[in-house]
Amino acid sequence: MLVRVKQDWELRERDVTPERLYLNRRRFMAGSAAALALAPGMAFAAKYDDVAPSPFSTDEKLTSFDAITRYNNFYEFGTGKEDPAKYAHNLTTEPWTISVEGECHRPGIYGLDDLLANQDLEERIYRLRCVEAWSMVIPWVGFPLADWINTFEPTGNAKYVQFDTLYRPSEMRGQKRGFIDWPYQEGLRLDEAMHPLTLIAVGLYGQTMPKQNGAPIRLVVPWKYGFKSIKSIVNVRFTETQPETAWNKENPREYGFYSNVNPDVDHPRWSQKSERRIGELRRRTTLPFNGYGEQVASLYAGMDLRKNY
Repeated sequence: MLVRVKQDWELRERDVTPERLYLNRRRFMAGSAAALALAPGMAFAAKYDDVAPSPFSTDEKLTSFDAITRYNNFYEFGTGKEDPAKYAHNLTTEPWTISVEGECHRPGIYGLDDLLANQDLEERIYRLRCVEAWSMVIPWVGFPLADWINTFEPTGNAKYVQFDTLYRPSEMRGQKRGFIDWPYQEGLRLDEAMHPLTLIAVGLYGQTMPKQNGAPIRLVVPWKYGFKSIKSIVNVRFTETQPETAWNKENPREYGFYSNVNPDVDHPRWSQKSERRIGELRRRTTLPFNGYGEQVASLYAGMDLRKNY
């Protein structure tokens, strides 16, 4: 019999902050102008109320639902932090298909509903309360990316996995500007993707994923900077060689492929030794791997993390 010893970094069930302290659902359901400005057409059905917390969850105070959904980057809708909340309601998320390609035994075009209806995945859905580098603490809902990858059965040649965001300029107004080579692309080394902390997220705060936060399905990689956590995924590609990624192509001096949080490697235009959470006034020391070093540092044993930034 396997006996699992609870680690000192794991969240105790009694420490989970009740959702009602952070989200007054009736405030949104009342149909106020503020709610409509936040997410026009967004559904607030409590779809994931009963899922269990992840053992990797932090006990840090959550960022408010309002801040998470009003202040974020999703350049497909504009470069302003408020643009996603203003314009993402134009996005059509049903039906949604995902193309799987490359070095795997089960390529094809999959309907998202069919993928999420997989019984094994339903049983693995959990809440991951994690720190997003440099800004927020978000209670995501999702399942390990590894479970999804195993569904597609990558071949022995697969060393990386690449993801593409939806390209639909008619609904995603930011794509009409050419400051990025659309569609947005990101990638992980396969062992990073298979780590249990890497999440495919389908919701937050117990609700289905808001459009401005990457509906209907997105990646969450908590020990990396936020731009690695690609949104609104429509393509998964298994490759033998390191794939190109959007910001690395645009500005490789500032955005490396790995993009692990490393306070010892300064951004060319500013220091990364400290950070400030949204909603806080004080700055805090930036932790290596965003505080998840105990879980993920072994992935990079022997690597020069100044060179492989």
